[in-house]
Amino acid sequence: MATNADNDNYNGGLPDDSHDPLYLECYRKSINQPGDFWDKVGHLIDWMRPWNRVLDNSNPPFTKWFVGGYLNACYNAVDRHVLQGKGDKVALIHDSPLTNTVRHVTYGELYEQVSLLAGGMSSLGVERGDKVVIYMPLIPEAIVAMLATARLGAVHSVVFGGFAASELCTRIEHAKPKIIIAANCGIEPGKIIPYLDILHKAVEMSKWKPSCNVVFERSNIARCCLNTTTDIPWISVMTLRTAIDCVPVEANDPLYILYTSGTTDKPKGVQRPIGGHLVTLMYTMKTIYGINPDDVWWNASDLGWVVGHSYICYGPLLYGATSVMYEGKPDRTPDPGQYYRLIDQHKVTSLFSVPTSFRVLRRVDPDCKYGRKYSLKSLRSIFVAGEHCDLETKSWIEKTFKVPVLNNWWQTETGSAITATCLGFNQRLDTPAFTTGLPFIGYNIKVVHADGTECEPLELGRIVIKLPLPPGNMSTLYENDELFKKLYFTKYPGYYDTMDAGYKDENGYIFVTARADDIINVAGHRISTLALEDAVLRHSDVVDVAVFGVPEPTKGQVPMCLYVPREGCRKTPFKLSAEIIQKIREIVGPIASFRLVAPVKALPRTRSGKTMRKAMADFAKNELVVLPATIEDPSVFIDIRRAMQCLGHAMNTPEPVVAVNKK
Repeated sequence: MATNADNDNYNGGLPDDSHDPLYLECYRKSINQPGDFWDKVGHLIDWMRPWNRVLDNSNPPFTKWFVGGYLNACYNAVDRHVLQGKGDKVALIHDSPLTNTVRHVTYGELYEQVSLLAGGMSSLGVERGDKVVIYMPLIPEAIVAMLATARLGAVHSVVFGGFAASELCTRIEHAKPKIIIAANCGIEPGKIIPYLDILHKAVEMSKWKPSCNVVFERSNIARCCLNTTTDIPWISVMTLRTAIDCVPVEANDPLYILYTSGTTDKPKGVQRPIGGHLVTLMYTMKTIYGINPDDVWWNASDLGWVVGHSYICYGPLLYGATSVMYEGKPDRTPDPGQYYRLIDQHKVTSLFSVPTSFRVLRRVDPDCKYGRKYSLKSLRSIFVAGEHCDLETKSWIEKTFKVPVLNNWWQTETGSAITATCLGFNQRLDTPAFTTGLPFIGYNIKVVHADGTECEPLELGRIVIKLPLPPGNMSTLYENDELFKKLYFTKYPGYYDTMDAGYKDENGYIFVTARADDIINVAGHRISTLALEDAVLRHSDVVDVAVFGVPEPTKGQVPMCLYVPREGCRKTPFKLSAEIIQKIREIVGPIASFRLVAPVKALPRTRSGKTMRKAMADFAKNELVVLPATIEDPSVFIDIRRAMQCLGHAMNTPEPVVAVNKK
C-alpha cells in the first residue's frame, strides 16, 4: 500500500509550530528509529536478563520486542517495590459500598498473599506456560490471582463476571486452563450473582475439564457449598506450600489471553506479550496520565476488560502508585454521590472512566446535589475512553469536577492508547471538539481510502497503522495465527487495520467516527451483533433476526432486535419477546442491555442475501435512508416502522428512498 508520506524522516503530519517540541522529538524518533527509542525506554522496568535485540521485525506482522530479555510481571509490580523499602505503602484500595467495606492492601501484604497463592498453585501443578482462567468480581483477590499466575510464568485469562455459563464455557474450552480460580459470588445492587453455580454449570457443559477450581469464599456476602471432587478452598491453597520466587519469562512469551468480541464464529483471544506490554504501561503512566508514584489513581472499570488489566492492575502497580478498586455503581450504591466521596475520601488524583458513568451522574444528579459536600481538591484530571464522549457530557464533567477531561482511543488489541492528549508532555489541553488526541508515541497512523491511498486532511476514511506496531500490542490471536494475519493485516498490506473509520485534521489530530464492522458499544462494552443474533436464533420460534445498535442517552448505544417469528407460532408477541430477552440473559449475560425486541414480517435484504443492518439503524434514528437498487423488497420498511415505533424509535423517519442503479 502506497501513501504520500512514507520516508525515513516521516513526521506524522504534525506541524512543528502546533505541538510540544519534546513530544515531536519523541514521536518522530519512535517512528524513524524505533529500535533506538524503545531500547532506552525499556530500562524503565527491571529485567532478570537483558535483551540481545530490541526489535525483530523479520517476520511481520509477528513483530518481537526486547528479544532474549527475561523478566517477570509480578516481580516488577510487587517484589521490587518491597525490596526498595516500600512494603508499607498502600498498593490497592478496595472500596465497596455494596458490602459497606473499605480495604487497604499494602505492597508488603500483596507480596505475601501473591507469593503464598503462587506456591499453592505450583503444588497444584501450575507451571510456566500453563493457562489459568480467573472468574472473579472486582476484589483484591482477583489481582492476587492474576499476579500469582504471572509469578509462575503461567498465562491468565480473566473472564468478566457478568458473562453467563455458555460464554464462560466457550472460553474454558478454548484456553484449556490447568486450573480455574473463582469467587463464590459477586454482588450487584439488590442481588447476589452466584459465580460458583455459573462456573459449575460452565465446566459441566465444557469438553475441557480443569484439574480443579480454586474458590475464594466471600463469607460476608454468601456461604457456598463446594464440590469436594473439583473445588478447593482458596484458604487451603494458601497453605499448601511456602512462598515461591518469580519465574523468569522471555519478553515475547504471553502474559495473558483476553477474549474480545468479534464478527467471526470462533473465539478471538488476544495474546499479550509480557515484555513490551510492561514497558509501555510503565511509560504511559507518566507520559499520558501524568501520574507520580505517590499519587492515588482510580480506574473505574472492571478487571474483565482490557483497561482493567492495563490500568487497574499492571500499570499503577508497575509504577508503584496506589490503585483504587471500586465495587459499586455511579448512582445506585447507594446514591449518586459515590464518585465524589471516593475522590475526597481516598484523595484521588486522576480518574479514568467511560463517558456512560458520567452520563448516569448527569441524568440522576445534574446539579451535583449529592456531590457538594465532598472536596475534589486532590483531583487533577479525568480521562475518558471506550466509547464516544459527546460534547454536552464532556462540558458537564469539566464544569462539575473542575479539571481537564481528556479523551483517548485504544483497543483490546493494542492494550493501551493509540491516540491521546498527554499530560507528560506539554500538549494543549483545549483540543479540537470530538478529537481523541494526537498519535501516541510509536503509532504511525494513516487514514486511507478503500484502495489504500492516503486521504487528505478532514477526509473520512479507514484508520490504519503502519508496521511495526510499537511494544505492547497483541502478538497474535491465541492458537490462531492465520486469523490474526487475515483479520488485521490482509486488507492493507504492511498496515494494521483498526477497522475504525475517521479522519485527521491539518494539525494531525485524530477523529474516530465509527466502527467499520458490526460491533455495538453498550456503556463501553463492545458486543458483537452477530453473536446476539446467533443467540436469538436458538429460540425455536424464531426464523430470522437482525440486531443493530441504536442511540441511548445513558449507555451510548443499546441493541435493537427485530425478529421474524416462525409461521404458526401461537405465542403472543409480548410472550415471545420476553422469552428472547431471557435467552440473551442466559447466553450472553445482562451486560448486553437487551430489551428492545419486536417481531416483524420480514427483514430488508439485498438480492444477494445481505441483511441491511445499517439501513435499519439509521431508520431508527429518524434519518433519511437511501436504499440500494439491489434491495429485494423495500416495502418491508412499512412493518419495520410499526415495530420500531412500538419500541419508541423511528417516530419521525422519512420514507426510505430507493437509489437509482447507475450503470
